[in-house]
Amino acid sequence: MPSPITRGADALVASMLNAEVSNVFTLSGNHIMPIFDAIFDQKMRLIHTRHEAAAVHMADAWARLTGEVGIAMVTGGPGHANAVSALYTAAMAESPLVLLSGHAPINQLGMGAFQEMAQADIAAPLTKASWMCKSTADLPGDFAKAVSLARSGRPGPVHISLPSDVLDDVFPEGSRMPALSDFDAVPIKPDMTAMKNMLEKLKQAKRPLILTGPMMQSKQGRKTLALLESSLGIPVIGMESPRGIGDPSLGALSEVMAQSDCVLLLGKKLDFTLKFGKAPNFDRDCIFLQIDPENTEIERTKRAVANKLNLSTLADVPSAINALIELQSTPQTMNSDWMTEVHNAIHYRPAAWDQTISSDRKIHPVHAFKPLQSILDSHPDSVLVSDGGEIGQWAQACLHAPNRVINGVAGSIGAGLPFASAASLAKPGAPVVAIMGDGTFGFHSAEIDTAVRYQLPFLLIVGNDACWNAEHQIQIREYGKDRVIGCELLPSSYEKVASAFGGFGELVIHHDQVLPAAHRAIDSKLPACLNIMIDGVPAPTIRRN
Repeated sequence: MPSPITRGADALVASMLNAEVSNVFTLSGNHIMPIFDAIFDQKMRLIHTRHEAAAVHMADAWARLTGEVGIAMVTGGPGHANAVSALYTAAMAESPLVLLSGHAPINQLGMGAFQEMAQADIAAPLTKASWMCKSTADLPGDFAKAVSLARSGRPGPVHISLPSDVLDDVFPEGSRMPALSDFDAVPIKPDMTAMKNMLEKLKQAKRPLILTGPMMQSKQGRKTLALLESSLGIPVIGMESPRGIGDPSLGALSEVMAQSDCVLLLGKKLDFTLKFGKAPNFDRDCIFLQIDPENTEIERTKRAVANKLNLSTLADVPSAINALIELQSTPQTMNSDWMTEVHNAIHYRPAAWDQTISSDRKIHPVHAFKPLQSILDSHPDSVLVSDGGEIGQWAQACLHAPNRVINGVAGSIGAGLPFASAASLAKPGAPVVAIMGDGTFGFHSAEIDTAVRYQLPFLLIVGNDACWNAEHQIQIREYGKDRVIGCELLPSSYEKVASAFGGFGELVIHHDQVLPAAHRAIDSKLPACLNIMIDGVPAPTIRRN
């Protein structure tokens, strides 16, 4: 039997159960103890981390891998402040999550309450919406509203601060509990006339492209994009990297991008990742079409390319895709040469990579990562996690998997370990391979403890070049080798850190050791770390000519 709803915290948890929340990623603290107590007898699992930002990162990865809204919960004040930075990564990844933060009691606000802070104001710039719940009766409805907002339009994080007295007070008898439909996304249906006109423009073009953003880069999202591509006979490209048109996982995309004569921005922002639509990255005569759930994005595109934005309309991306497929009644085979050219460019990798030479006791990233593809190919639901600067680009260029979670357009680093733990939870039995740099490892290394406690196995590859290599390469390129400063690290024994937390760890210094060590790590059925000593080389820039 469900527990009786007596307190605000009970009503909140009842609302969470109605939303079919199964896991809450959290770190304990004074303000949220009523919620912990309310969850105690429920079929809901608390996954408690070692840092509040890690809880948000886990909720982010959970959302991307399952399609559910991720739920993170932290205490107020400094706990909330610790969590906020992770919201930016989720926002730029268009990942639907709700951050619930404890808060000082309403009846003490303005009096110097314990950990009193303007929390909603702090989170607001990084979320779709951010507010403080003002009454006990509002708790279940506020949660439903947050879930709906996180899912709707361009998905993203939503924050609610929960004052402790609101959680502790008696839930008023007769107060409304949200209906199941209150948790649903609110669709933004497209104007079908505008859609027909856009489809006609695409058909008239000789070299059209359709670009989509991070929200469509899940396993299911990519299946949907493949269906759209086959229906329209037009190349559809998903983008989620801060490297944008220079993303090594997209091969020589920049070459065909510069040839396109008509580009549909299907939920893809015309931002720095697309060089703001400027030549020579796009042909000077290229026209743009845009379908976006936010008018602010359409206005921003107009400022960037002016009259080159030929047509635009408001719609959420799934609704727009459905409309385009519906309008194209029979699958098209037009632009077959162009389609082949685009696919060849994206899949291109230099043959010279296979001839790269590793230095003594240090392995080139290509030789460190390519052997791991067999592990990712061994399961239909395997997961690749990529986190870091230069090393992340090599990983994304060399490896692919049915599911991929990367640090994303935010360009932030440090989320890899929480991502890997969440992936193991979301895809039980599937291999999870997480690639990160040695600098990245330092952000959330204690999350190995979380993974051990919850028996979440993964294979963590730490590329150890004893350096913040992304910034090191910038300094060499911009200022010269003799002006490198503040980027050095120690060649630390990260595998021993994993072992100390109760995981598996092994040092690898030769390329022929990589795959055998990886299999030993997987066979341990523990969170496992291979500390691979690598050459600190620049990220790949892929060009065919």
